[in-house]
Amino acid sequence: MTVKQTIEFIGYDLSRTLQEYHAWFDLSPELLSYRPAIGWSIEQILEHVTLTNQFLLILIRKGKKKAKELSLKVDLTQELTSYQSNLGKLKMIAEHKSFTWIRPEHMEPKGEKTLIEVRTLLDDQISECLEILNEIPNGEGILYKTTMTVNNLGKIDVYQYIYFLCQHAQRHITQMQGVKKEYSRFKDTE
Repeated sequence: MTVKQTIEFIGYDLSRTLQEYHAWFDLSPELLSYRPAIGWSIEQILEHVTLTNQFLLILIRKGKKKAKELSLKVDLTQELTSYQSNLGKLKMIAEHKSFTWIRPEHMEPKGEKTLIEVRTLLDDQISECLEILNEIPNGEGILYKTTMTVNNLGKIDVYQYIYFLCQHAQRHITQMQGVKKEYSRFKDTE
């Protein structure tokens, strides 16, 4: 994939993921608050995703700024000649339970926001990611890399960080599907 194709692909995936999330906010209050035997309720998962996005966006914003600054100092065309889209190595992030990682406490849901606030925040976060992609449309995002400790990914560029955010959200769709199945079995036994 060229860098332009990579940017388009990430933008498409972000938009698709946000669409998938919208349906989760419209579930019954009973299902949203149902606590499975292991793990979080759907409400808690939704909040966790926005908390994680919040901290990823700090790194993404910083990376975008640094990448734009670097693009003024280097020959971007030359840098792009060796560009390889490595989004494939981030696909496993979307697979629930594909690796172990202990999230920081600040990403734990605390129930401090209403579901409407969480939904608005998620919309705003995805919109910001799409805007950042528009602000670095020529490949500038490859110029700045930051270490990602999750699953020992190592140094990833700004585009990869945005894709990581998207894959993390996808991971939790799978988790919410599991909660929904458990809830259905629970309701069937009542």
